[in-house]
Order: sequence, then structure tokens, then C-alpha cells
Amino acid sequence: MTRRRTHRVSIITLNTGRGARATSHPYPARTPVLTLDFGALSVLVTTTAGDQVTGADVAFARQLAHEADRFARSVERSFHGLANGRGVAA
Repeated sequence: MTRRRTHRVSIITLNTGRGARATSHPYPARTPVLTLDFGALSVLVTTTAGDQVTGADVAFARQLAHEADRFARSVERSFHGLANGRGVAA
């Protein structure tokens, strides 16, 4: 992936929690779709075109997987199970 060349105009924060989920939808006749659900809001991640995959799509999917893995590891490290089952940030 190339470095961002434009400045961010806005930021949307989507908090995980009860009901948040990520689901991959592979389709036999089109490219896959990744769905991120946050209660009443859903984000669909798709490829550039619905009928083909580009090298940039593959690079982004790999980057997404890598960063999602890093995020999961950071969340796991920050969580310490307590008797109340809530945990605390380290």
C-alpha cells in the first residue's frame, strides 16, 4: 500500500462491544465482502470491482488482515480478566 497523500477530512469511530461482529461473505459468482456490524451501523468492505480482484485489492486485504491481527493482539494484551468479568486496560 502507498502512503496516504491527502489529509483526513473526517474520522468515524466505531466502538466494539456487545453486538459488534465481523463476517466474511465469500460468493461463488462475485468477489467476497467483509461486513463489520456495529449495532445499527454496518460497514461493507469490497474489492474495486464486484467481478474481479486487482493487485491493489490483494495488497489491501493482506494489510487489513495484518492490522486486524495486531489489533487483536493489543486488545488481548490489554485485557486482564477480573472476578467481575470486565477486565481493565493495562
